[in-house]
Amino acid sequence: MTKFVRRRASNTWTHIPGLGPRWLVYIPPMQGAPHILIVDDHREIRDLVSRALTKDGFRVSFAADGRAMRKVLDDGRIDLILLDLMLPGEDGLSLCRSLRAKSSIPIIMLTAKGDEVDRVIGLEMGADDYLPKPFGSRELVARIRAVLRRSQENKTADDPSQRPKHYRFDRWRLDTGRRELLRDDGVTIPLSTGEYDLLIALVERPQRVLSRDQLLDLARGRAANALDRSIDTQVSRLRRKLELDATDPRIIKTVWGGGYIFTPAVSAE
Repeated sequence: MTKFVRRRASNTWTHIPGLGPRWLVYIPPMQGAPHILIVDDHREIRDLVSRALTKDGFRVSFAADGRAMRKVLDDGRIDLILLDLMLPGEDGLSLCRSLRAKSSIPIIMLTAKGDEVDRVIGLEMGADDYLPKPFGSRELVARIRAVLRRSQENKTADDPSQRPKHYRFDRWRLDTGRRELLRDDGVTIPLSTGEYDLLIALVERPQRVLSRDQLLDLARGRAANALDRSIDTQVSRLRRKLELDATDPRIIKTVWGGGYIFTPAVSAE
């Protein structure tokens, strides 16, 4: 097979020798932009999505099947994968499962199927989001940015060295080194591991509604049981320590049918 390069304006399309037509890498000049891998066997869809993403400043590579996808992942850093459900050979669900077993790269599932069962299975396999075809480019870009943002937040949360030494909110200061609360009158309140992990999840996402499943995932990781009601218990314990009146909470409010919201403004030191 002959290697060839086709140029369009200042961008480069590169066909990689030895891999056949299933692997084509598109490399725009903005090398610092997030790098998205599109895994889809329909060339028209790959081209349309690629144009939309490069227009918004992303770098894009694509693959038509699992073998080509693994080759791209082996050869460079990928920030997010757009993974089609229906692929030749190994399907998207199987690829998602194998990816998640060894990697935390964010995954958005793309599929022509809009059935709720397919969506749930994809998410249970470890996908971060799900987008049925057809979809608009603006929605796709918005979802990619949202997943990348959440991924970065989780990396920061998982790396204590990236955290500020203190968070201030309401009448409290949270010491992340000592894992304790200091009230404005000088009283120090110790926190259990569960209380601290939950409070960190809340103070790093103030004024946002977080479901119980989200809090379980943020505070205890993916190994947490989605049916575990211990989040409610931990919230009750935190309220007894934080609130002036735990029966009328003002700091951690319940959003009926939604979860919880941490209401104060938070500043980092």
